[in-house]
Amino acid sequence: MADRYLGFTGTAPGRFLTRRLGLPQPAPLRRWSPERPELDGGLLHLTAGKSDLDLAPVLARTGLGPDDTGRPAAVVLDASGIRDVDGLAAVHAALHPVLRSVAESGRVVVLGAPLDPTDHHQAAAQQALEGFTRSLGKEIGRGRTVNLVRLTDAPAAESTLRFLLSPRSAYVSGQVIGTGAYETPLPHDVDRPLSGRTALVTGAARGIGEAVAETLARDGAKVVVLDVPGAEADARRVAERLGGTALPLDITAADAGARIVEALPDGLDVLVHNAGITRDRRLVNMPAERWSPVLEVNLASVLRTTDALLAAGALKRGGRIVATASIAGIAGNAGQTNYGASKAGITGLVRALAPHALAGHGVTVNAVAPGFIETKMTAAVPLFIREAGRRMNSLAQGGLPVDVAETTAWLAHPASGAVNGQVVRVCGQSLLGA
Repeated sequence: MADRYLGFTGTAPGRFLTRRLGLPQPAPLRRWSPERPELDGGLLHLTAGKSDLDLAPVLARTGLGPDDTGRPAAVVLDASGIRDVDGLAAVHAALHPVLRSVAESGRVVVLGAPLDPTDHHQAAAQQALEGFTRSLGKEIGRGRTVNLVRLTDAPAAESTLRFLLSPRSAYVSGQVIGTGAYETPLPHDVDRPLSGRTALVTGAARGIGEAVAETLARDGAKVVVLDVPGAEADARRVAERLGGTALPLDITAADAGARIVEALPDGLDVLVHNAGITRDRRLVNMPAERWSPVLEVNLASVLRTTDALLAAGALKRGGRIVATASIAGIAGNAGQTNYGASKAGITGLVRALAPHALAGHGVTVNAVAPGFIETKMTAAVPLFIREAGRRMNSLAQGGLPVDVAETTAWLAHPASGAVNGQVVRVCGQSLLGA
């Protein structure tokens, strides 16, 4: 369903009326397309405090040249060297003069350092960057995004910076992303980084799952479209269009993991747990038959399947697991105790499994947490609730399935090995949750 309010605010009468009434004024977001794969404009690189990071080679490969117009498409502020409260003044001094000049749908990325447990002054100052980043994201407006990356090694964070400084991250804002020192080189074909890799996407016959499959196929992956047998026709339609294969399978079946291993004798490089259901009702009115299926599909099947594939060695070294959480699991949502529990469980799975999967199998484990995404399901939500969902984020609009897909593709990227154990919200910086 089209966002008519967004279209209205793009007209002269709409801008006048919404400004006079103090209503949200969302800006159309600039998303990736083959014709315009990069942001329009240059990059302004600033430093607050003393930094040991050598960012120049990495930033030179983002596709954005140095800004020479005074109207940058992106600003990168290296604040990794800030170690005390006094140093935070340099953050203000660097960004205060330039924020008004950042182009519409532009990017601000703040670089910080991991918190030093032996230095509470450094930890306080670096933690302050998180509150600063989230607050700036809520006020910057005009389709611009603000994110914080904590890093120790610039080359290891290259895929993350390329993603955040591109149109692919249009609906990702207010996020704090940690990267380690696990460096993997960029693929030879930067336009098709998943060439030669196999990706399995569950619940991929429609909606967000279909968009994820499309995006991974665009990036070169051979995609396996998994969905329930009842959606086999749709799954085959998607697979044929993408040059992949369909796998009709109930992911909750006890032998689902074994059947995936059997269907993929050559192994798997990317596993995307997207399948999910809702059975909404307030807890006092929720019978067990509405509770159990949600926990079974959204969480238990993810745990079982992941365990089975790792135990069988079906996920190759350098592999990627990306699960789907939700802001409902972060902030909670009335009528969704079952769904919120299942999605919070995904966060626990990711954070606990990530270090062991990387150490034992060479596989990273991350999650995307969508907010209000424009799908057939949200189109059926009552008007006023739907409008609240759209407007209650810093970008004042709903996201698109492709926004979740682009974030998934970044986490699945061969050069994203330094990103592990992260839960990244794709919610336009929802005003609910952290």
